[in-house]
Parts: sequence; C-alpha cells; structure tokens
Amino acid sequence: MRRRLAAYFEFERHGTGFRVEALAGVATFLTMAYILFLQPAILSGRLFGIETGMDFGAVTVATCLSAALATAIMGIGARLPIALAPGMGENFFFVLTAIPAAAALGHPEPWRAALGAVFVAGLLFLGLSILGIRRQLIDTVSPSLKYSMAAGIGVLIAFLGLQNAGVILKDPGTAVKLNAQFASPDRLIFGLGLLTTGVLLARRVRGAVLWGIVAAGAGTVACRLCVPLLPETWQQGGTLQTSLLMTRFQWAEAIVAAPPSLGPTLGKMDVLAALSLPMLPLVVVFLFMDVFDTMGTLIGVSEQAGLVQEGRLPRANQALMADAVGTVAGAAMGTSTVTSFIESAAGVEQGGRTGFAALTTAALFLVALFFSPIIAMVASYPPMTAPALVAVGALMMRSVTRIDWNDFSESLPAFLIVIGIPLTSSVGDGLALGFVAYPVIKLLAGRGREVRWPLYVVALALVLYFLLIRSRLG
Repeated sequence: MRRRLAAYFEFERHGTGFRVEALAGVATFLTMAYILFLQPAILSGRLFGIETGMDFGAVTVATCLSAALATAIMGIGARLPIALAPGMGENFFFVLTAIPAAAALGHPEPWRAALGAVFVAGLLFLGLSILGIRRQLIDTVSPSLKYSMAAGIGVLIAFLGLQNAGVILKDPGTAVKLNAQFASPDRLIFGLGLLTTGVLLARRVRGAVLWGIVAAGAGTVACRLCVPLLPETWQQGGTLQTSLLMTRFQWAEAIVAAPPSLGPTLGKMDVLAALSLPMLPLVVVFLFMDVFDTMGTLIGVSEQAGLVQEGRLPRANQALMADAVGTVAGAAMGTSTVTSFIESAAGVEQGGRTGFAALTTAALFLVALFFSPIIAMVASYPPMTAPALVAVGALMMRSVTRIDWNDFSESLPAFLIVIGIPLTSSVGDGLALGFVAYPVIKLLAGRGREVRWPLYVVALALVLYFLLIRSRLG
C-alpha cells in the first residue's frame, strides 16, 4: 500500500516522502486553522453582534466538511500540496452584501438566497473548468483591479477586527474614533493576541495567526478565572462589568464532543431566488472572486514548489475542479465560497510537493469536527479572534504594491475599490465602484479597446445592481 501511494504521488520524482509530506500537511493546517473559528462566527453573525439566521454549529460542520472534501479532491485528483476552505473575503461579501441584498429584494430567508448565489457561481465555475475557458475570464479583468480586490477586502477585515476588539468605536461626529479605555480586559487581550501574532509572523513561525488566537484565548481564560478573586467593588463596576469578557464570553461545555447537526443548513440554498435577475450581479461577483483567488493561489504556490513546467501547471483542470466542486458542495452544506488558500505556501516551505500533504490537511479538518465546543467558545468572544482579522487584513494588503500606479486609468478604479470596500463596509459596493469606473475611464480616455467586452457586460450588471438592489438597501 505504501509503495502504491508513493508511486501515485511520485515521491521519488519530487524527492520527498511520507514523513515530509505529512509534516507539510500539518503546517498548512496550522496556518489556516483560524478559518475554523472565524467562518461560523462570520456567517452566523456572531462576529458582528447580529443574527443572520444561519446556525453556528451547522456552519462549523459545513466548514470542516467542505474544506476536507475540496482539499482531498485537490490531493487525489490534482496531486498538489494545496488546501482549500471557505475563503476570507468571500465570507464577508456573503454576510455584509449578499444577505442584506437578498433581504432588500424581499426574500423571507435571505441567507438561503445568498447560499443559492454561491451554489450557482460554483456551478458556473465548474462549467468554465470543464469547457476550459477560464483563462478568457481571468484575462477579462486587468491585474490592477484583481490586486485591488484583495487589498480592499484586507482593509475591511482589519477594520472590523479593530471594531470587534473595541479599539475603534462609532462616533456621530467623525464616524469612528479611538477608544481611550485601554485598560479594559477586551483591549488587553486583543493586544496580547496581536502582539503574539505580529512577533511570530516577523519571525516567520508557521501557524502564527493560530498561535495568536491561542495566546488571546489563554489570556481570556486567565482573566475570567481571576474575576472571582477581585474585590467585589471591582467586579460590579467600571470597565470590567461592561466588557465583552463579562457579557459575551461563554465557557466551553467540553473539549471534545460529537459534531453538531448539519441539518439547519444542509440543502437549504434557494437556487431559484439566486437565478432571479436582481440577484445575478451577486452571482457574477462571487464567480469572479472565486476565479481570481483560485488562480492566484494555484500559480503562486505551485511556482514556489517548483511544480510549474514551461509556464504550465500540471493537472490545472483537476485543481480548478476541486475548487468548483468544493464551492458547490459547500453551498449545499451551508457555507460560503470554498477556495484555495495561499497559506498552503507554509506546507511547501516545510517540503510538501505532492497531494499527500493536502490529504493530511483534509484529515485534520475532519478531526476538527470533534472540537466544536472549543470553536464555539473562541467565537463567543470577539477580542480573541480580532487579532487574526487584523493580521490577515495586513497580509492581504500586500497586493496593493502590484497595482499600476503610473497609469491613472488603472490606478483610479483600483483605488476606488481599495477605499470603497472599507468605507462602504460592503465588498459588493466597493467592487462595483471600481468595475464600473474602469471601462468608463478607459473609453473616455480613448483607450476603450484595452477593455475586453465581457467587462462592459459586468459593468452593466453592476449598474443594475446599484439600481435594483443597492437603492433598496438605503
């Protein structure tokens, strides 16, 4: 059996072995395990203090299963050391744009319509992969617009992390302001987590984001255990009593438990709602985000691993199929777009070169199913996960350096996306600003031929989004 596996994954050709690949799979899992805590918190609305209608436990199971399925397909079919899971960025678009848009259109359960949009986008991605026309879709959008998407989402994610930690507060005069109550346990725990994450990232420690959550978690537990030891006057007044530590944090009932039920979200996507004309712009945005995330990660990680041959990625179709199938299955189970994770580069640095590393990561996602009480405890207290949001946002901002700032017809639309996403608190609105401005500026500048015709269609679809959906949201 071992010989057959070694031959199938071509260990000898890649100069690797079972131990190296298994350790690489573990490294990849550690770097992306933060999604286990953030995804259910985001989709259920706990991260924002709202209720989206999606069951936290069901989303947790859907996250683990969809990640395990897609990663296993990547490992077996494409034989690449790349892991997949619900993507950061797509999940914020899902909650902050798709669900409110579906609600504005009158859908009684808007989260089901949003899942339907993800499901349809996944089917379209699957069709593009089968037909082999993905390259045409990728070439439709200029590199500057692609890079601005990641940068803008990164700023939004980091901003929400600072808000969740209570560092940034709403202010009627200036919109937002800095919270002067630095001695609050919420801010102290957030600071501990962010400092740990930052130092470990600077030292290039694998799993730095996850270890930051662990450090914040340890600080939270220590603070919560110390509360009964404080004088009664301290316990009942001031910053401590009103902190999220006292009002939101929930102890885990166990460390290991049977996985929650998938029933509340399984098969609940509303495909008919997603196929209605007003919802189609959302489907298009989900599709574009998935395609760009996937291709960028596949090429970047594969080049790092030395797997690109003569400019071509072996078994690229199988890799794209893994992403598409993961998105379709994830939507059917109850989670947002599944995409390839750039954190897979950590496994490559560890020596991973084959799909066996991906299989190891997939197995760990299945193991994570049995730690749902810990996941729920971490997600109940936003300052524990806020450092991860800030760190991931900072990492996503790196792409801003690749925007062509010397060409104003490229940089202005890209800039509108970068600032539009965080200032509107909507991925869809920010993208629409840039994607509509881009062809208009190019056309009026006499450079309309530089814009491929599908982008004009996308711009028109986004104009319809503004007229049919955004105007109803107020």
